[in-house]
Amino acid sequence: MKNESNNDRKSGQFFNRTLARTVVFQLLFLEDINPDNSEEWNSEFLFEKLPAHEEIHNFALQLLIGIRENKSELDQRIEQVSKNWSLARMSVTDRNILRLTLYELTYIKTPKPVVINEAIELAKKFGSAESSAFVNGILDRF
Repeated sequence: MKNESNNDRKSGQFFNRTLARTVVFQLLFLEDINPDNSEEWNSEFLFEKLPAHEEIHNFALQLLIGIRENKSELDQRIEQVSKNWSLARMSVTDRNILRLTLYELTYIKTPKPVVINEAIELAKKFGSAESSAFVNGILDRF
């Protein structure tokens, strides 16, 4: 049993939380560019892309629902610290990574270095060449 726990830590739980953040980011991105997406489609996407693991699904849903419910507050906080950068001026990728990260930093008890590292990795993977530095700079102001 102890080996299974160690394996979960190495390849399962942490990898799956990273995957959950990635899938939530992708949904936020899609919602941002196509606000008419149906909730049903979003749920299908979430369950299709994530492994069948209740804890990971709950984590992803907590992120997604929380960001949606607190979007205006998150956006306001992002704009307050992003000097000379309105949300409309930011890339769709960067603003949604910032929403996701700020929500997790504010409302979930994930260690801050983990959340920031995950944000930078998302920016490197999905953003422009400058995205990781931009996201890191904004997050540093929080």
